[in-house]
Parts: sequence; structure tokens; C-alpha cells
Amino acid sequence: MARQWITESNHNTIYAAGQSNVEFEKNTIDMDPAYHALQKYFGYTTFLPLQKDIIQDILLKKDVFVLMPTGGGKSLCYQLPALLLDGVTIVVSPLIALMKDQVDALKANGIAAAHINSSLSYDEMQNVKLDLAEHIVSILYVAPERLMVPDFLSALKRLNVSLIAIDEAHCISEWGHDFRPGYRQLEVLKEHFPKVPLVALTATATSRVQEDITTQLKLSDPKTYKASFNRKNLFYQVKPKDNAYDQLLQYLKGHKNDSGIIYCFSRKSADDLANKLKKEGHRALPYHAGLKSDLRAETQDKFIKDDVEIIVATVAFGMGIDKSNVRFVIHYDLPKNLETYYQETGRAGRDGEDSDCIIFFSRSDMGKISYFIEQKEDETEKQIAYKKLRDMVSFCETGTCRRKVLLEYFGEMYDEVNCGNCDNCLDPKETIDGTIIAQKIVSCVSQIGERFGINYIADILCGSRIQKIIRNRHNIVAAHGDGKEYSKKQWQAFTKELVRLGYLKSEGDRYPIIKLTPDGCDILSGAKGVLLTKPEEEVKILQKDVDGSFDHDLFEILRSLRKKLADDASMPPYIIFHDSSLIEMATYFPRNRSDFRTIVGVGESKLETYGELFLNEIISYCEKREHAPPFPIEEEAYSDKSGAYSVKKIQETHPRAYEPWTEDEDEMLTADYKAGKTIEELMGLFGRQRGGIKSRLMKLGLLS
Repeated sequence: MARQWITESNHNTIYAAGQSNVEFEKNTIDMDPAYHALQKYFGYTTFLPLQKDIIQDILLKKDVFVLMPTGGGKSLCYQLPALLLDGVTIVVSPLIALMKDQVDALKANGIAAAHINSSLSYDEMQNVKLDLAEHIVSILYVAPERLMVPDFLSALKRLNVSLIAIDEAHCISEWGHDFRPGYRQLEVLKEHFPKVPLVALTATATSRVQEDITTQLKLSDPKTYKASFNRKNLFYQVKPKDNAYDQLLQYLKGHKNDSGIIYCFSRKSADDLANKLKKEGHRALPYHAGLKSDLRAETQDKFIKDDVEIIVATVAFGMGIDKSNVRFVIHYDLPKNLETYYQETGRAGRDGEDSDCIIFFSRSDMGKISYFIEQKEDETEKQIAYKKLRDMVSFCETGTCRRKVLLEYFGEMYDEVNCGNCDNCLDPKETIDGTIIAQKIVSCVSQIGERFGINYIADILCGSRIQKIIRNRHNIVAAHGDGKEYSKKQWQAFTKELVRLGYLKSEGDRYPIIKLTPDGCDILSGAKGVLLTKPEEEVKILQKDVDGSFDHDLFEILRSLRKKLADDASMPPYIIFHDSSLIEMATYFPRNRSDFRTIVGVGESKLETYGELFLNEIISYCEKREHAPPFPIEEEAYSDKSGAYSVKKIQETHPRAYEPWTEDEDEMLTADYKAGKTIEELMGLFGRQRGGIKSRLMKLGLLS
């Protein structure tokens, strides 16, 4: 049973200048119990950005709105207060599978949690209700539809409800991309629980959706927290949709055993691609709304338990997936907007490890999306949808940092010149002097009266004699046939780039036309030169270097053990340990309980349940390899007979690779990382390996 752990300190009784009541009250809360619970149950020593402030507000019984990207630690914001408050926390969640995963994960951490939904038998449901009546359950997950059933709501009102958390809160908004009517009923919660703090959480919400959430839920003067949308561990890449299947196969060759999601536009394409991949020897299954519900549930279960590596899906798949080790999300077809794209790519790398997000892009996919936009009856909705589609296409076609474009779409400024983790920053496109090219395009736009689109302009420059050009007598303008040195596709690319650079502008919804800008007019006079992207000839997927700073053989052994334990317990492997925990084990080789306790993600419950099993595997591995990698180091060097690992070699380049971290080093590492130093720079400064730096940053709560 949860107990009230909030205490007040007596020494802080003076208001600081300009300090609000809430800020003053926060200073009266002793957060030591929160830190104790964080380490005991979750295996972390520090909070991620914003978590501490959010938890403080909740403990002060304030309503809170949280906009935090996937992997940012939203769940902890209500799970940890549930342990500190005296009563039960109600969590509204949209999907049965998501509830079950979170409850299983909480139980694995030693937390009394339960869910009530249609997946339970009558006896199981009665047992949960009995536990609630006896104040055994700290956190209860329910769907919005069940919560608002009058009898169920009345039963909850007889309990001591200490907190209500609305997860995936964007579902309440008709302007959100996953609107769910059942969420609208939640607007009466404040009437039934007027004194209970309410926290609404979501990973994706535009300004309009944010306003809709707070209004519909009737949040009382809520404090709003918006975390950065920047998922630093995600690698963004867009490739032309030329021989996409061959490119996909080539990519998958380098990612055997990795879990991934491939999104397709239609059910048929999802089925076809999954079948083709299976014939190639990949463990892949399709997922879409056309499949029976029990088959969809079975497919999802196989994926989260690592029984299949690849899911080929439509947009019907994903909201209920809390799988931490998805290493790639590939969009085989164009997403309809950047909100959908961001949410779907957010399913990759939840454990903080490097993961890939790839789009195969073709403008022909716009036609499929446009067809569905045209089915909308409201003209305003059509305009909004077309605007979002153009933003999505612009993201795909940009030659600048993709992370910058994505973040600025969500209203977050990104000042880095090079993010170091997208294709345009890692492999900048070669540029050419495009002054003459730009002059030809601008001149063409002028000659045809600024009344036509990109395709038409490219046709004229290539000298096309299609009927429309002849009918408009544009076959006699000077620009006609003036650009035969480039293909139509290349002229289209040049024109789009001039739009992005501001030398031209695009106006209109479904059929935008190209017009001149003052900067574009200056090009004709020769007053300024223009650099344009050199046309791409070879299509390839950029493969990032794999971080090899941990022992991959031991990692696979530990992963196999995790899979066996998970299968025996009928739970997803990542609930036992995330990949980041296994990587740290395969980096530091803990050989006793004290060492194992320091691994990120190891709380007291997991130490007791799994510690001995994993320690035995690590000790056995070290003995068989005739080395004992120290934690800290015990010998100056050891050699792996397979040649796969050498401490001596590592110590030559990373002299402090196996030494314990000191408090002074932690302080310096924190300051340097917050100052913007890269992992590579930190490796040099601290004499440690990449894995050691990343693991320590995770331990300090600086890297998710």
C-alpha cells in the first residue's frame, strides 16, 4: 500500500522576490523520498529533464499538462508520485496491450499495479476489485470508456483516489491525429473528483491540440511542461523511392536480429511486402485493420516478445507498443503529415540506443494521400491537410538538417549547424554553381505569367510538346527547350530547392503554382549567385557505424537469457531489462551484487529477481574466455582468444575505461554535456569509451 511521504521543511519560510506561491510551496517539499523511490523501484539516481518539477507539482496537488516526446520519461511523472501519495492513482490508457505492458513492467519493479479491461476473466476482475478495496493497489489502469461507466465511476469514488493521469491525451482532441470519442467523456472528471490533481500527458500535440486538451479536461490553472522534441539517438534519412525493395533488403542485411517496423500506405502493400520479406528469410508479419482482432493481437504479442523481428504495418499499428528496443522505423510510403511521422518514428529507440528512421520518398505518393484529403467535406480541413502534406514533402526534399526542420515544425528552435545524426548533416549533398540554372527557371516562371506549377515548368524547360503546352502557345516562349541538359526530374528538384531558398514561392492547396519573389528577380539581373544541390546519381542507404565499445558476444548471451526468462513469464523481454542495461553489463562485466546494483535500470526488485541469473552468465563468460574484465579492473591486461576484445588495447586509447567514476568526474561530465560537448569530445576529455560515456550519462539522467 502506498504511504504519504510528503513532509515540510521548517527553515524555508521567506518568499523570494517575484516567487509565486507554487514556487514557494515547491521549496517546502522534501524530495529525498522521491529520489529514494526512483533508485529503489526504477534503478535510476537522477531525474530526466522536467520530471522533478512535474512530480513536485503533482505532489502539491496541482493540475499539470505534460508534452514530452517518446522516450522522455512521461510514465515516471505519474508512476513515481503514485508511490508517494496515500491512495490509488488512476491511469487512463487507450489500449489493452499498452496497459498490460505497463502493469507488467511496474510489477517487475516491485510496484503494486493492476488493470481492469475486457482481457480479464470474471475471477481476475473480482480479485483486482478486492485488492482495490483493501488498498493494496497503488496504480490502476483503465480505458476511458470503462472509467465513465456509472457503476464503475461510483465504485472509484468510494476509494481514496489520489491522482488521475490521462495518458495519450491528444486522443481527446478532434484536431489530434488519433481522436477517440471515448476520451471526450473525460470532461466530467473534474466534477466527480474536484480535489484530485489531474495530469494530462502526450508526446505529440500542436498548439491547437494543447489548448483543446486543457479546455476539454477543465484543468484548473494547469502548469504546462514542454520538453524538447529532439530525439538525439534517432538517425533521420530520406532516400528516393528508386528500387526501394532492393535498398530495403540491403539495409536489413546489416540489421539481422534487430527489431523494426516498416510502415506502408495500404493493407495490400503491407501484406505483399511482408510475404516478400518472409520468402527472403526474414521473420516478418503484416499488421493492419483488415486482419481479425485476435490475429492482430497475436502478431503484436509476437513482436513485443521478440518472436518476430519485423512488423510491416499500416498506421493501424503502434499506439499500444511500448517496446523499447525497436532499432529501425522505415516508411516504405510517404506519411501523410509530420505529426504522424514524428509519432511513428518515436517508436524507435525508446531505450536511448541509436536507431534509424528512413523514408523512401516519391512525389507520386502524394496522389494517394490527396485522394483521401479530397474526401473531406469541410474545405478548411482540406486546406489544413494539404498544408500538412506540403510540409511533409518539404521535409523529405530539404537539403538542410532534417532535425532542424522537424523541430521547428513543432515550434522548437534548433540552432546547431550540424546535428551529426541525419543524412544531410552526415553526408552533405554536393553543390554546384546553380546561377544559370536558377536564371532559366526564374525566366521561365516570368514568361508563363506565374500561373503554373513545378511539373509544367520542368516540361517547358525540357522542350516537351504536350497538348497543354501547345494549347497555351508556350512552345514558342524563349524558355521552351532551354534546359535539355537536365532531365524533367532534375528540373523539378532545382525548382523545389529555389522555393525552399526563397527565390520562388509556392501558392495554393492541391495544385500549387510557382511565383516570383524579390530575391528571385535579383537572380535575373546577375546581382547574386546561387548554389544548388548537385543531382543525385546513385541511390543508397547511408549506414552508420555500429558502436563496438561493448562485448557483443556477451550481449547476445544475456539477450538470450532475457528472452528465455521472458518467455517463461509470458512477458516482453524489455520488461526484464532494456537493451541499454544489457549493453552496460557487457561493457562493465559486473561480478557481484554490489556491482550489478549500479547498472542502469536495476532496482531492488530486479536485483533480487534476476541478479543472480545474470551474474552467473557474466562470471561464466569471463571464466570461459580466460579473462576477468574488472569492475574496477583487477589486471592490467587480458586477451580474448577470439581476438574480439582486448583490455590492454582499449586502455591504450581510453586509459580510464575501467576505472570507477568519481563524484568530481560526474560533476564535470554533467557540466560538459550540458555545455554541448559531443560524445566524441567527452571520450577524449575523460579517457573513456563511447559506451562508458553513454552509460554514465544515462545513469546521471542526462541521456534517455
